[in-house]
Amino acid sequence: MHIFRTVADLQLWLHAQRASGRQIGFAPTMGALHEGHLALIEMAKTDDCLAVASIFVNPTQFNDPKDLEKYPRTPERDVALLEGVHCDALFMPPVDEVYPPGRDLTLRIDFGSLDKVMEGIFRPGHFAGMATVVKRLLDIVAPQRLYMGQKDYQQLSIVRDMIRQLQLPVELVMCPTVREADGLAMSSRNVRLTPEMRAVAPVIYQALESARTALPAASAGVVQARAMEQLEAAGLRPEYFDIVDGVSLQPIVFWNDSNFIVACTAAFAGDVRLIDNMVLKNER
Repeated sequence: MHIFRTVADLQLWLHAQRASGRQIGFAPTMGALHEGHLALIEMAKTDDCLAVASIFVNPTQFNDPKDLEKYPRTPERDVALLEGVHCDALFMPPVDEVYPPGRDLTLRIDFGSLDKVMEGIFRPGHFAGMATVVKRLLDIVAPQRLYMGQKDYQQLSIVRDMIRQLQLPVELVMCPTVREADGLAMSSRNVRLTPEMRAVAPVIYQALESARTALPAASAGVVQARAMEQLEAAGLRPEYFDIVDGVSLQPIVFWNDSNFIVACTAAFAGDVRLIDNMVLKNER
């Protein structure tokens, strides 16, 4: 696996690969890799793409400086994991390679209501920073396919809208959430869970499953209230449990309100914030 730390070196290598007819599949990450990240690389390889990953803890998408400081960083382990799934190239740039001094690369796009609900309420500024860095990395790598995980569903929805609005020449590929045996969505933050919180965190998945079972017969409001109670009873501190249209991210009330329904939630397990989602209905 080739490891690059500068834009110039990465692009020189990518130019040679494209000249030989290879397509580029790109998986942007913030490191602390797990099986969910590796699945993105494996899917790129399955699609016969040259698999390129990036590890960059993007400072502009953390609205809480303490969260940025606590974000796990395991570069040596990450490199070994990527080599294990035959990743072709890794881009690990310093901040000034992504955001060169003196250049304003801030992406200014109106995402309508997509960035104002759920995570947008509790993490102001997060999606502006996320969209900026994804656009910047796409400009650097210029892949044919962009691989992102379903676990960050709202993020994925916003990136899809960015690609549409800017007419970027890249295909967004959504990869299913990878879960632990007990249902907990794999996340870089899971390593920060105490043993006690790790034991109760799977209730998030259980609440999503309960919602999937209950929604056809009950209103979204009833289902959401039950889910919040279920999370609180387990000792978590839920911020939201929303049932929304899978495209607009606007709330639905009844099963027949949309052909594509997703439940999205965020909850604190101790001082670790976890997010998850589940498609409840997909009849598109």
